[in-house]
Amino acid sequence: MRSSGTYEIRTYGCQMNMHDSERLAGLLEEAGYRRAAAGATPDVVVFNTCAVRENADNRLYGNLGQLLPVKNAHPGLQIAVGGCLAQKDRELITARAPWVDVVFGTHNIAALPVLLERARVQREAQVEIAESLERFPSVLPARRESAYSAWVAISVGCNNTCTFCIVPSLRGREEDRRPGDVLAEIRTLVADGAVEITLLGQNVNSYGAAFGDRLAFGKLLRACGEIDGLERVRFTSPHPRDFTDDVIDAMAQTPNVMPQLHMPLQSGSDAVLRAMRRAYRRDKYLAILDKVRAAIPDAAITTDIIVGFPGETERDFADTLDLVRRARFSGAFTFRYSVRPGTPAATMDGQVPAAVVQERYERLIALVEETSMDGNLAFVGRAVEVLVADGEGRKDEVTHRMSGRARDNRLVHFTPASAHPRPGDMVTTVVTRAAPHYLIADGEPPAVRPTRGGDAWAARHESAREGSAAAAPGRDSGGRVLLGMPALSRPA
Repeated sequence: MRSSGTYEIRTYGCQMNMHDSERLAGLLEEAGYRRAAAGATPDVVVFNTCAVRENADNRLYGNLGQLLPVKNAHPGLQIAVGGCLAQKDRELITARAPWVDVVFGTHNIAALPVLLERARVQREAQVEIAESLERFPSVLPARRESAYSAWVAISVGCNNTCTFCIVPSLRGREEDRRPGDVLAEIRTLVADGAVEITLLGQNVNSYGAAFGDRLAFGKLLRACGEIDGLERVRFTSPHPRDFTDDVIDAMAQTPNVMPQLHMPLQSGSDAVLRAMRRAYRRDKYLAILDKVRAAIPDAAITTDIIVGFPGETERDFADTLDLVRRARFSGAFTFRYSVRPGTPAATMDGQVPAAVVQERYERLIALVEETSMDGNLAFVGRAVEVLVADGEGRKDEVTHRMSGRARDNRLVHFTPASAHPRPGDMVTTVVTRAAPHYLIADGEPPAVRPTRGGDAWAARHESAREGSAAAAPGRDSGGRVLLGMPALSRPA
């Protein structure tokens, strides 16, 4: 196995992909690679792809095309493509981009170092796609992006059959980890300094069905509440069909489970939900939100919405707008429907013209911003506790602010005290201004509470400054694993 070399990972898509990239980084470093320095040409470039969005393949092949002259100038450079698009397209990738050295899928990420070595020795492309999960990714080594906040996968795959979604065919059927394994990983992360964890799954609240305990997710949340030093617990994403009262009770009764819920809606029209095969209707969805707010009055609820699904009429879209007003979402990830080959929706009648989709999309965006702004204005003058984050505020250097997430996951930009808190520390500050997507706190200097997370962040930076061999591989000056592509979201 190769004992030296540098790598770069470029990640597309969701939190699950970003967590997988942490595992890929860990595997490469265990095999003797280290992260390439900024501006340097790496020995290995890994694309961890997503197939959910339209034109994902065009973006991939465009990036691969840009690497061809680099590879021609550096013959030893290896290129690997993994993730959902690799699982879907397989040999097509090397046919369209024959300079790719390795193609691997969502079920066999552990094979990456071996495939790179085989491709190097045999001097031919290696394509290896497993049809089912070989090893649960969480047993693999990882280089965590954050010292104080971490993702923990509780399941992989999905048993739902939404007509717009290609994920089940690429990630496979749901497989659950045993609760003891999940909790052991969390305890290890907390011992290393994490103060926040986010439980990950395609459908977290169906967790436990694989081992015969349909109340397992609520029990897991309560068990997280018993871990000393774990201050914040989040999870994503649930499915309204499986969301039960015991989970709401666990959220309300477990102090370190945050008052935040991301509940995908997709459409406010019963007709469209039926066509999407979503297995719930608008009244059930709204009833869940009512129960959550009754038990957790300060809960912030976000959602996903698709505009322009095949057959969506203006009346259907009006139902979505109506539900958004009634739900009072604090934010929403909004998407224009795009055809995904291989999904039932791709061949449905009634494909909505692009111009109509765009016009509806713009109306939806305006309404979501209006409702989120209304919710954020209610925070002006209120104190919020913020977990200081590294990299959340893109303009912090210009505004001389720091940034982080409130308990309900609202983004807060605040003016720090003269002694800057560290990422991973907690600050309590008073909101002075609101915008649709964030809060501003420019008043009195915040009260700072140092945490073990801040200690872990400082230790990682100190090790990097000292040139510690234990901290340098695969990290920037802050010791983080860098994932190459702009992130949709990251742990706060």
